[in-house]
Amino acid sequence: MPLNKQQLTLNCDMGESFGAWKMGADDKVIPYIDMANIACGFHASDPHVMHDTIALANQNDVEIGAHPSYPDLQGFGRRSIKMNNDDITNMIIYQVGALQALCRAQYTDIGYVKPHGALYNDMMMNDSVFRAVVKAVALFKVPLMILASQENDKYLEIADDFDVPLLFEAFADRLYQDDGLLTPRGQPNAVLSSEHAILEQVKMLAESGRVKTASGKYILLEADTICVHGDNDDAIALIQSIRRNLYTGGS
Repeated sequence: MPLNKQQLTLNCDMGESFGAWKMGADDKVIPYIDMANIACGFHASDPHVMHDTIALANQNDVEIGAHPSYPDLQGFGRRSIKMNNDDITNMIIYQVGALQALCRAQYTDIGYVKPHGALYNDMMMNDSVFRAVVKAVALFKVPLMILASQENDKYLEIADDFDVPLLFEAFADRLYQDDGLLTPRGQPNAVLSSEHAILEQVKMLAESGRVKTASGKYILLEADTICVHGDNDDAIALIQSIRRNLYTGGS
């Protein structure tokens, strides 16, 4: 039986190859995760890659999530693009609808939506953008995955207006600020590099729902899932360690 008090799941971005260009090691990662955030073509992926990633998730009994972004293939969706709310809503419906159609072709469905990159960050920083995202997700009647923070209740209230459930995620390898937000990548130690530090952060999240911030303060962070990355062999080995620690207490 898992030792983690909050029954945390592991989610990972997948299906980010494009044409002949290969990104990530999806086949090696997927046995150790619970939820696959599949790129929808705007920052990475194409119909063939989406099809194959859906099949891989089905074969491994992993829940499928749509991972839409700004239209930014060159920048991998990491550049913020100024768009009005209707454009954001329609852009997300377009991408999620494409993945859902490919899922239906394989007799399955998407289970949630998690925006990617700059769209995810903008959603968390701007309530207007958040509403535009929630409005799109409401059409598919699935949960929206967002960053767990000290303002979970605020986002729940907005999402309730659209009858959209929320899934709150934490990050295994990111340093947190006192307000529960992630330390910007441009700042020192924004990404945890020590396996020990990463495993300790995951353990604390699972056992007490807390994280240690950059200032040394401990804050509550109510999360449902933890985001991991599987870009290389070292990252895959780390996911295996995280999985082992969550579900067997490290034995």
